[in-house]
Amino acid sequence: QVQLVESGGGLVQAGGSLRLSCAASGRTFSSSAIGWFRQVPGKEREFVAGISRYDGRTYYTDSVKGRFTISRDSAKNTVYLQMNSLKPEDTAVYSCAAGPILVTSSRGYDYWGQGTQVTVSS
Repeated sequence: QVQLVESGGGLVQAGGSLRLSCAASGRTFSSSAIGWFRQVPGKEREFVAGISRYDGRTYYTDSVKGRFTISRDSAKNTVYLQMNSLKPEDTAVYSCAAGPILVTSSRGYDYWGQGTQVTVSS
C-alpha cells in the first residue's frame, strides 16, 4: 500500500512558478514509479511528468518540456514537480500516482493522491 498526499497548489500569475509536492507513505514507495497527471473538467486526465523507480529516469509531456522538472527525494519519500513559466493552459487539478513502472497511461498506476488545484491567471 502507498498513500499519497499532494500539496503546493494555488493561484499564480502567468509566467510565475509553483512547486508541487507528493508525500508518500508505505513501504513500497521506494520501489514505485511516480507520475504527475492533471485534469480539467470535461477533459480526460493528462500525463504531465514521471520519474522511474530506481535510476531516476524522467519523462515529460511535450507541452511542459523545458518548464517543468520532476525530482525525487527518497530520504523524505517525496516527489516534487517544479513548474516554471506557467501558462493559463496549465490550470488544472494536479494529482500524483504510484505504480510499478513509468508509463504515461493513468491505467498503469495503482495509487492516487487526492489532487491539488493549480490556477494560472493571465
